Amino acid sequence: MSQILVVDDNLENLRYIARELGAAHDVRLAKSGAQALSMLGKLSPDLVLMGINLPGADGFRTMGEMRGSPGLSRTPFILMSDSRDQDLESRALAEGAVDYLAWPVERRLLRHRVELHLRLSLYQTGLEQTIRDLEDIIVTSFSELVECRDENAGGHVQRAKIYTSLLGQALLDRGLYQGELDGRGLGLLSRAAPLFDIGKIGISDLLLMKKGQLTFEEYEKVKMHTVIGAEVLKVIYESTPSQTYLQYAITIAEGHHERYDGRGYPRGLSGARIDLSNRIMGVVNVYDSLVTDKTYRPAYTHREACEIVISGRGTVFDPGVVDVFSEISPQFAEVR
Repeated sequence: MSQILVVDDNLENLRYIARELGAAHDVRLAKSGAQALSMLGKLSPDLVLMGINLPGADGFRTMGEMRGSPGLSRTPFILMSDSRDQDLESRALAEGAVDYLAWPVERRLLRHRVELHLRLSLYQTGLEQTIRDLEDIIVTSFSELVECRDENAGGHVQRAKIYTSLLGQALLDRGLYQGELDGRGLGLLSRAAPLFDIGKIGISDLLLMKKGQLTFEEYEKVKMHTVIGAEVLKVIYESTPSQTYLQYAITIAEGHHERYDGRGYPRGLSGARIDLSNRIMGVVNVYDSLVTDKTYRPAYTHREACEIVISGRGTVFDPGVVDVFSEISPQFAEVR
């Protein structure tokens, strides 16, 4: 059942809409823009019917304020008025309303317009999710293609995405790093996570698959994958600026080997100067690398890997991130 918020200062109009739509939908009523705004924390409407001539802030201003609320940026608004002025209707559509109704509104027309825009909104949401899913599949597949040049790296990028979501959500649940991490940011970071090692595309197979220890010169070349990855992703982002998750991808491609004590690379950042996404990714990357077989060593056990990560608390890794990792490490074992 769809939830519909109706905002109008005319009680007769509110009763009429509630009567006509109430059997098929969850209809909520508000007599002013201020009342509607105060209700947003308790409901998340799928569609808003709003009168233009409201007391205080009119329908245009109220619609703009409501669109700034979390979860309502894509909600369809139908504006209503007792005027059939075409200029007013044009303004309503120009300012973001999906439709305009003039009173009196015939009941069949009211129901038809509401059902039409609910279906369109549902279809658009589904289409956008399908596109996101397809993009994520392509990103993960491409990242796995790069990673599979290392014969023991299978599934690394997929697990990195899951680990990042688990660890990031645990930080959110505990109210940590407020101002650095929120739900939207975690979603973007999780989408970006498979791309963190994409710079390996520019590193020789001879180095990535070498069975012995790398020389100093060879290691310096391998370290360049951080810079290469960031540069590649910057070029892609410049061509597709609507893909905001690529901003996170650029950050983690460059900085996932930074260390909390400043002894990492490529920039030698320390502490809070390291973006939180990299303080998370640093733990994720090291843990999964440790529990994975490498050409130069067998995999560590989960317990051994956790001990190594925890031993890096305050030197390699952010102490707060490590503490939460330690709490939820059984979930990492399940993923592995």
